[in-house]
Amino acid sequence: MKQSLSPPGKQNLYEVWGDTIDGRDLAVSICIGAVVSLGAYFTALHLLHPIVESAQMAKTYAMLVGVLGCLAAGVISAKLFAPKRDVQEHAADPAFREQVVADLLKEYGSLGRLEGLSAEVIAELRELGLYDLFREAQAREENLHPVAAPDIDATSSLSGGRG
Repeated sequence: MKQSLSPPGKQNLYEVWGDTIDGRDLAVSICIGAVVSLGAYFTALHLLHPIVESAQMAKTYAMLVGVLGCLAAGVISAKLFAPKRDVQEHAADPAFREQVVADLLKEYGSLGRLEGLSAEVIAELRELGLYDLFREAQAREENLHPVAAPDIDATSSLSGGRG
């Protein structure tokens, strides 16, 4: 657990597993978890002990109910305490996107063809605003390296190149 930089007046915010939490909410959630899960365990143990033949099986079933109590405590805590994170959306700079495509072309040589993609991938590219960027990159690539059908002499290729 590490303390994150936060605005004045919000010094009790911490980062745990990549999420921002309030220290007081965390403490209350731990208490809720302990009360609900242990309460579920001991209640189940009390109710199952006379019903189940083996005391060991009663404890096992009670532990299962205790685990379900942990899940219930998580749901209760999630309902009680709203997330503390700030989501900030911003549009990516078009020049940055162009630079990324140029870097991809340098590294891999070709981006492939949009026509070979599935409809789902094309829909996702459109949704992210990347389809036109890749279409333009594909058009530039085709203009730089036009695809020409190879002119192969059938007799030389069959004879291994000897005439």
